[in-house]
Amino acid sequence: MSQAMNWVVLSFIVLGAGVGLLSAEGASSSRPPVIKVGAIFGLNTMYGQIASIAFKAAEEDVNADPSFLRGSKLRILINDAKRSGFLSIMGALQFMETDVVAIIGPQTSIMAHVLSHLANELSVPMLSFTALDPTLSPLQFPFFVQTAPSDLFLMRAVAEMITYYGWSDVVALYNDDDNSRNGVTALGDELEERRCRISYKAVLPLDVVISSPVEIIEELTKIRGMESRIIVVNTFPNTGKMIFEEAERLGMMEKGYVWIATTWLSSLLDSGFPLDTKSLSGVLTLRLHTPDSRKKRDFAARWKNKLSNSNNKTVGLNVYGLYAYDTVWIIARAIKTHLEAGGNLSFSHDAKLSSLKGEALNLSALSRFVEGSQLLDYIMHTKMSGLTGPVQFHQDRSMVQPSYDIINLVDDGFRRIGYWSNHSGLSIVPPESFYSKLSNRSSSNQHLKPVTWPGGTLVTPRGWVFRNNGRRLRIGVPDRASFKDFVSRVNGSSNKVQGYCIDVFEAAVKLLSYPVPHEFIFFGDGLQNPNYNELVNKVTTGVEFDAVVGDVAIVTKRTRIVDFTQPYIESGLVVVAPVSTPTDNPWAFLRPFTPPMWAVTAGLFIVVGAVIWILEHRTNDEFRGPPRRQIITVLWFTFSTMFFSHRENTLSTLGRMVLLIWLFVVLIITSSYTASLTSMLTVQQLNSPIKGVDTLISSTGRIGFQVGSFAENYMVDELNIARSRLVPLGSPEEYANALQNGTVAAIVDERPYVDLFLSDYCKFAIRGQEFTRCGWGFAFPRDSPLAVDMSTAILGLSETGELQRIHDRWLSKSNCSTPNGSQSGDSEQLNVHSFWGMFLVCGIACLVALLIHLFKIVRDFCKHKPEGEVEEEEAVTLPQSSRLKKLQSFLAYVDEKEVETKRRFKRKRSNLSMSIESRQI
Repeated sequence: MSQAMNWVVLSFIVLGAGVGLLSAEGASSSRPPVIKVGAIFGLNTMYGQIASIAFKAAEEDVNADPSFLRGSKLRILINDAKRSGFLSIMGALQFMETDVVAIIGPQTSIMAHVLSHLANELSVPMLSFTALDPTLSPLQFPFFVQTAPSDLFLMRAVAEMITYYGWSDVVALYNDDDNSRNGVTALGDELEERRCRISYKAVLPLDVVISSPVEIIEELTKIRGMESRIIVVNTFPNTGKMIFEEAERLGMMEKGYVWIATTWLSSLLDSGFPLDTKSLSGVLTLRLHTPDSRKKRDFAARWKNKLSNSNNKTVGLNVYGLYAYDTVWIIARAIKTHLEAGGNLSFSHDAKLSSLKGEALNLSALSRFVEGSQLLDYIMHTKMSGLTGPVQFHQDRSMVQPSYDIINLVDDGFRRIGYWSNHSGLSIVPPESFYSKLSNRSSSNQHLKPVTWPGGTLVTPRGWVFRNNGRRLRIGVPDRASFKDFVSRVNGSSNKVQGYCIDVFEAAVKLLSYPVPHEFIFFGDGLQNPNYNELVNKVTTGVEFDAVVGDVAIVTKRTRIVDFTQPYIESGLVVVAPVSTPTDNPWAFLRPFTPPMWAVTAGLFIVVGAVIWILEHRTNDEFRGPPRRQIITVLWFTFSTMFFSHRENTLSTLGRMVLLIWLFVVLIITSSYTASLTSMLTVQQLNSPIKGVDTLISSTGRIGFQVGSFAENYMVDELNIARSRLVPLGSPEEYANALQNGTVAAIVDERPYVDLFLSDYCKFAIRGQEFTRCGWGFAFPRDSPLAVDMSTAILGLSETGELQRIHDRWLSKSNCSTPNGSQSGDSEQLNVHSFWGMFLVCGIACLVALLIHLFKIVRDFCKHKPEGEVEEEEAVTLPQSSRLKKLQSFLAYVDEKEVETKRRFKRKRSNLSMSIESRQI
C-alpha cells in the first residue's frame, strides 16, 4: 500500500512539473449541458475493447431519450491506461481536473486500491465491474463500488465444486497481484470451512512482466511432482493461455488431472479470441450468470451487427460487456434521481490540497465533487432491471443474487453443466427458479451434469497421485520382540513382513481402485519393542516413512500429528491378574444352593405332594391303595410332572392349579440352579484383591506394562499412578513370570495383546472391564487422501467378513479348556431370600386349595349323612362319645372314595324310603 501511495505522490510531481494542472472550473449549474463520466481501461486488452464498445452503446441509449436527463447529455471520457499503473493514476488525476461526477474503473484491483484513496479524498464515486478483489472493503474505500459480484462468491462457487466431487487437496496457480492473490486467499478460507485445503500456491509474475514461459514451466514442473491433481488457475487471459499451452507440452492435460479456470477463460471463449479448445478439453471454467431476457438478446444482436459493420474489431460480446453497459446506466439513473430531487452537480477546491506547498505542485487544480456523497447514496439505492438481470445492492454493497454458469470445455467447443448461486448452491436448472423458495443447501440438492474430464474420461478423477510418481511408498513397521502374531519378520528377512496387521493392510490395498506400490521398512532392533510414539513421529517429517502399518493405537497425542485410518480392530486397556483353578469336588453339584435353600425346596416339594394327595385322594384312583403305594405315587407323580406336563390332565381343577404354580416355581429354581452351577464349574475364581482399575489405583502393588506401549504414559498422566510402581515387561513369558512370582500384582495392557497372552496362559484372567476405548489404525501424513481411501477399504473388509476371517486366522487360538474372559467376581450361592416370593405364592395357592377342598368335603358330609342315623346316634351315645363318633365318621368319609360315598348314600336313601312306606302300610 505504501508503494501505491508513492505512485500517487509521484503522479502529482509529474503532473505538476511536466503537464501543468489547469485551474478548476467554478461551480456548475444544477443542470449542466454535459455531464462527464470518466473511464480508465487498457484499450489494448480484451476487457478494455469490450468495455469501450459497451460504454458508447450505453451513452447512446441514455442520450437517445432527451427527457431522461432533461436536456443534459451524458458523456463517457475513456482514458487508455495501456496496462500501465502510472497511466491509470495520471488518467484519474486528469479526470479530477475536468469535473467528472464518477469514474468507471480502474480495470485492475491493484489500481483500485491506489485510486480509491483519491476518490475518497475528492468525493468522486468510482465504479468497477472488473476489479473484484474481495478485500476492497466499503469501510476502507467508501467511494469504491463493485458493480459485479465480488470474487468472494466466485471462490465460494469453486470451493463447493471441489467438495461436490469429493476432493480435499488443491493447487492454486495465480499471478502476484492483488486481485489474484486475494482471490486465492478467499478460496483457501472457503475450502477450510469445508475441511479441504490449498496444499500448494504457485505464484507467477504479473502478466505484463512475463516475456517467456520459463516461470510457468518451472511451476508446472513442481506441480507435476506433487500429490494433488486439482489445479485452480486464477490469472489473466494471456497468462492463462500460456499456462495451458505449456501444461499440454508437459503432459498435464491427460487423464487424472482436473483443471478449474476462473472467469478469465469463459471471457476468452465468449469474446471469440483465438483459443485451441481441443487442447483444453476437460477443463472447467465459470462465467457470471446473467438470466436470459429479450433485452439481453436484442443487445447481443445489436452488438453483432456493429461488429459486422466494423472492419477493425473482432471482439465478441462477453458478460463483462453486459456489466459495462449496466454500470453506465447505474450512474445515469443515480444522476437523474439526484437532479430530480433538486440536487446540484458542483465542484470546489479542496482546502487540504490547496494548503500543501511545493515548488512544482499545483494541487489546487484538483476539484472536489461537492454532491459526491449524495450521488453515491443514490447509486447504492439503485434498483433496476438491466442486461445482467436485477441490479440491486445489499447493505454491505455486495450485488444481490450472485450466480455463475459452470462450463465444461470439450473437443467441439464447450457446454454448460450447471449453475451455482449463493442462494441454492449447485444445480442443473437456472438459479432464478429458486429465488422464490427458501434456501436449501443440503448435499442432496446439489447437482451437476456429467463432465468430460481431461483425457476424455467420464469417470471423476480421484484428484491425487503418489508424490514423485514411480517411487514406492515407504511404510514403517515395528520390529517387535514379542507378540509377533501381529507384526514380525519372515525368517530374518530385511523387508519381508507377516502378521495380522500386515494381512489387513494388504487386503485393504487390494480394494483400492489404483495400485499402491510400497515397501516395508523395519523400525527397531528386534531385541525389544520399539517406542511407538517415535515411530509415528517419523511420518510427520516425510523423510523416513510415508506411512506406518502395525499395531499402532489411535490415541489423542498421535492424532494431533498424523491422520489415522478407520480402526481395523477394537482395543482398550484392561487389567490382568492371577486366577486359581477350582478344586474337584464330588459334591460340587450342591454348591449353587445354600443348605437352608435346599431344606426349603425339599420341604416345599413334600408339602405340594401332600396337598395334591389330599385334593386327589377321594376322586383319583392313582392316589388310593396301601399307604406305601400312595406315598410312592405322590412322590413319583410330583417329580415326574416337572418333566411330563401331560400328567396334570389326570388331576382335578384344584390339583392342576396347585401343580401349575409348582411347575412355575420349579422352572425358575431349576434355571437359576443350572446357571449358577455352570458359572461355578467354568468360571475361575480370582485370588487377587484387584477387582478392576479402581482397586488397582488405590492399591500399592506394582503394575506391569508392555515396553513401547502408550499404557505407561496413560497410567502416569491420566490415572496419576506413580511411575515408581510401573514395571516394564517385554514378552508374554515375562508377563507370566512376573504375575506368578508376585513381582507385579497385575498387568495393564491393550486387549488384543491380553487376549493373545491368555490363549496360552490359563492361570490368569482379565479383571474388570476395559477402561479406555480406542482402536488400531494405519498412520499417514496429515491430510493424506490415502488415509481416507484406506478407511473406506477397511470398512469394505468389515462388511464382507474378510476382516473377521483374517482375525480368526491369526488370533483365534486357545490352549485353555475354559475361556479367561472378564470376571465380574466370585459367583454367589442362591439362598431362600432370592425365592421367598415364589415360595409364598406357592404356599398360599396350596392353602387356598386345601380350604376349598375342606369346605366341599364338610358340606358333602353334612348333606349326605341321613337324618335318622344322626338322631339315633345322638339319643344312644353320650355327647363326648358323639363328637368322637362324628370325627371318626368324618375321617372315614374323607378316606372313602367319592364314588363309593355317592353309591352308599343312594342305597341308604332307597332303604329309608322303603322303611317309611312299610310303616305307613
